[in-house]
Amino acid sequence: MNATTRKQQPASYEQACSELEQLVQQLESGQMSLDDTLKAYARGSQLLRYCREQLQAVEQQVQILDGAELKPFADERARDDD
Repeated sequence: MNATTRKQQPASYEQACSELEQLVQQLESGQMSLDDTLKAYARGSQLLRYCREQLQAVEQQVQILDGAELKPFADERARDDD
């Protein structure tokens, strides 16, 4: 893991999730040096923050589209089936 990779923003939410999953697997393997573990943890924190921000932005857009009221997904599907 180089310095450029650590500071780079993911291209998408999906890419961030994929990289985060890889980091978790590497961390869980126990095969990383202490320094690499610390770097992976820091990168994971950045990715997690990015994912949370993306989800919050989408939630805000949905609230705007739904008139500031989030509706449960299950209710929408049931209404569509009627």
